[in-house]
Amino acid sequence: MDITATRIRWRHAYAFVLAATASAVGLGNIWKFPYILGENGGGAFLLVYLAAIAVIGIPVMMAEVMIGRRGRRSPGYAALAVARESRAHDGWQMVGWIGILASFVIMGFYVVVAGWVFSYIPQAAAGAFSQADGEQVRAVFVATTTSASGMLSWTAFGIGATFLILGLGLRGGLERSVSVLMPLLFALLLLAMASGLWIGDVRSAAAFMFWPDFAALEPRSLLIAVGHAFFTMTLAAGVLMMFGAYLPQEISIGGTAAGIAIADTLIALTAGLAIFPVVFAFDLDPTAGPALMFEALPLALSAIPAGALLTVLFFVMLGLAAFGTMITGVQVFVHLLHERFGLGHWWASLTATLSIGACSLITIFSFSGAEWAQIDITLLGRELPTLYHLLEHTSINILLPLSGLMIAVFAGWVVPAHIAAQELPHRPLVLATWRWTLRFVAPAALLLLFWQLSSFGSHLPRL
Repeated sequence: MDITATRIRWRHAYAFVLAATASAVGLGNIWKFPYILGENGGGAFLLVYLAAIAVIGIPVMMAEVMIGRRGRRSPGYAALAVARESRAHDGWQMVGWIGILASFVIMGFYVVVAGWVFSYIPQAAAGAFSQADGEQVRAVFVATTTSASGMLSWTAFGIGATFLILGLGLRGGLERSVSVLMPLLFALLLLAMASGLWIGDVRSAAAFMFWPDFAALEPRSLLIAVGHAFFTMTLAAGVLMMFGAYLPQEISIGGTAAGIAIADTLIALTAGLAIFPVVFAFDLDPTAGPALMFEALPLALSAIPAGALLTVLFFVMLGLAAFGTMITGVQVFVHLLHERFGLGHWWASLTATLSIGACSLITIFSFSGAEWAQIDITLLGRELPTLYHLLEHTSINILLPLSGLMIAVFAGWVVPAHIAAQELPHRPLVLATWRWTLRFVAPAALLLLFWQLSSFGSHLPRL
């Protein structure tokens, strides 16, 4: 079987950074990072997190992008090409295929949660939360997350929009859309932050997020930092390997990886400054997760002047973040179908979105209470009441850490130094440090993370 290397390229590094950032900035990142920051020592945890980004996140990202650019194919075939060039066993192609499998499953439930967000925008605009009490807001959330027909409709809306954009191709669809989407998201985030600082309790929010409390740091906090650094950058899900295949040879992988890490962290902190002043001003639970997004914040915002407008702004912002993750995540499968079966952009986009839509039915009927989706089992220390929870646990807590571990070992031990040097033309000391990190530091950290997540449950962004 001859798989032709892709000749499609990003127009410039800016497009790659925007697309990679769009894949990283999702619903979990908007609320999860600020509150784990507060729970684990504030500014002290921030220092640990930034160290984890620098020591583990960026090196693994560089490895993943390097494999994609060297192979110039979709993730599984790119890893196969690099393995053969390295005179290694063809089995190393699993470095790409495991990430693709995990990404497919994750997209299957992510599009449903994104549909919840999309449904809240017209409801907020119509005044559904104006002068509402807690029971009424709770009733909206329950209706949204238990109605099979409603979830089907809004999931189909998101999938349909994804199909239309990706059907236009890389440059006409994905690249052009993220060039508009991400600046708009940044602008809305800044506006939301200004609103949060204006109406909220800034002092309490800043203390929660940034005050260094070294006594709150525990060994478990270090693994939480590693886990979030790893997963917030969309590592090991095939996305960055695919985007690396589009990256022109003259663009620095290390520089763009650092830029993506900085942008992702700044967006998470900005989102925290938009949300948590409001949380503390209205005495809400900052660790409430989805309930905070869908119940507590709409209730709090509805009680202030211009609250309806701010609620719409908040959910538009969340919707843009969710949609950015969707289009970048699905692009991996569109390219795979185009490459493997020769499908045109529209047919590949249709096949990919319909397949993910079919997978999303498991999540929809798990939440709506269908009897066939209820399983009530325990797997590796986690209670899994529905098929959705099984898919979430398997993809996030097992497949992604395994994929990340394989990427680190493959790039650090299997790929020869001269190939890495050609793709990463850094100074010898920098390249040697990068390889040493992939050989020893990243595998050790990921093995510990894998053991913790599999044994004691997830500390990653839960949808």
